[in-house]
Amino acid sequence: MKATQVPQIAGAYLFEPTPFADERGFFCRTFDADVVRSVGIDPDSFIQDSLSRSARGVLRGLHLRSGAGEAKLVRCSYGQIFDVVVDLRPDSPTYLGRGFFELSGETQTTLYIPAGCAHGFQALTETADTSYRIDRPHDPAEDVTIAFDDPELSIPWPLPAISMSQRDREAPPLAAVLKHLES
Repeated sequence: MKATQVPQIAGAYLFEPTPFADERGFFCRTFDADVVRSVGIDPDSFIQDSLSRSARGVLRGLHLRSGAGEAKLVRCSYGQIFDVVVDLRPDSPTYLGRGFFELSGETQTTLYIPAGCAHGFQALTETADTSYRIDRPHDPAEDVTIAFDDPELSIPWPLPAISMSQRDREAPPLAAVLKHLES
């Protein structure tokens, strides 16, 4: 497994496994504490794993946590997703930077998203399973959502958004969220 720093988002990494493939399929390690530790991330900080299943065109996000934020490892374990990260850390050298990634069950690449970044994705296949490993227990009172179609972000979503939660549909624009986070 190798770790590659993401230039658009300071502190973000892609962890790419080395699969062993044969006539049966493939096997690969999707998490390696030593590799995670080698880039300065505490592998023991992750305390909760979650999984979402989405149909083609489903859009989830853009989400982040207020307060101390939430770091996460995200991987598409089955299917394919278009993944988006927006750096909302005012002191970051990549503040307001955006990163776009295609994660898939074929590659099993994991994306590390630092706390203070917004995250969202869209399913590109009929079924897409997305795994999350987060570093804090979920507290709904800290949930923050940004409009997926905010013109200031100009995210090039590859498909029409066929389905999303009511919270995501009604999300405020980035400017309102930034004002809220400052208070």
